[in-house]
Amino acid sequence: MFIEQPPRLYRMLFPGAIWRKPVEGQKTVYLTFDDGPIPEITPWVLDLLRKYDIKATFFCVGDNVRKYPEIYKSVLNEGHRVGNHTFNHVQGIRKFTKRYLENARLASEYITSDLFRPPHGHMRIPQFFTLRREYKIVMWDVVTRDYSKLMTPEKVLDNVKKYTRDGSVIVFHDSLKSEQNMKYALPRSLEWLKQEGYTFGVL
Repeated sequence: MFIEQPPRLYRMLFPGAIWRKPVEGQKTVYLTFDDGPIPEITPWVLDLLRKYDIKATFFCVGDNVRKYPEIYKSVLNEGHRVGNHTFNHVQGIRKFTKRYLENARLASEYITSDLFRPPHGHMRIPQFFTLRREYKIVMWDVVTRDYSKLMTPEKVLDNVKKYTRDGSVIVFHDSLKSEQNMKYALPRSLEWLKQEGYTFGVL
């Protein structure tokens, strides 16, 4: 498991992946959500983003899109971007490359996007180079760790404040295991980011 910012050596293994995307002359961050869409959490996130007039990128699990197509349509109708997060949220290092790519391609039957984020940020080198032919691989600069039972809501917010910088790609999760931490930290993070003068870009 990574700390809040991935080690430089790991970033070097995946050349061309998007970890951070500074904009010259402008304080910009990119808000992303992994693991949805689900009815218990995603609509709440969409309502909050609408309130703050912020667009984000949702890296969707294909099977969730299959089960909850109306929520997926809501994400798109609100003007957010979507990305492929595999069909079953599988870790590449635990799958043979052929199986992993098949899982990603199955997800693409439900998710139309040129963006891909590997679950947990883990994949084998051949998986990366194959997927890079079809997708922009999006990693992150700041992972909030809102999913962790070891984290308090306050610590999740602290992670955003401590590690965010110009061009940061920030990861939250619209998932059940992240609910308590995320519902506390996300609105407070948005308030803090706006107070710090950040604008919100879309990948």
